[in-house]
Amino acid sequence: MDLSLLIVRVAAGVVFIAHGAQKMFGAFGGQGLEATVEQMGAPLGYAVAIGEFFGGCGLVVGFLTRFSAASLIVIMLGAIATVHGKNGFLLSEGGFEYNWALIGLLAPTLIAGPGAYSIGRFLPLPRSKATGRPTPVLE
Repeated sequence: MDLSLLIVRVAAGVVFIAHGAQKMFGAFGGQGLEATVEQMGAPLGYAVAIGEFFGGCGLVVGFLTRFSAASLIVIMLGAIATVHGKNGFLLSEGGFEYNWALIGLLAPTLIAGPGAYSIGRFLPLPRSKATGRPTPVLE
């Protein structure tokens, strides 16, 4: 199970790092932070760009993974509600199929945590007395 959680975390994390890098830095043919903020508005543009990039980083290394997964699910739900939902389900029609798949990829991390292969296991974080693992919100 731990290997499966690692694979799911890294797969989702890499996708979000790439999309966040597009929005923040203009990497991979992206528009950069200024255009992202102009398109989405100041608070939302910053939150989405930062959330996607650093949330993806958190998933890959296994730090604040449940928080990162929850935040990214909220971002994907927002993308469905504001952009893709009106186009139906299929990606070929601009729909929310891709967002839905990413939510499915993030859900196991939110529910089960990062698994054994995470940097959070080695940090001096508050731990549960019952399991010895970091407190779930910090895991």
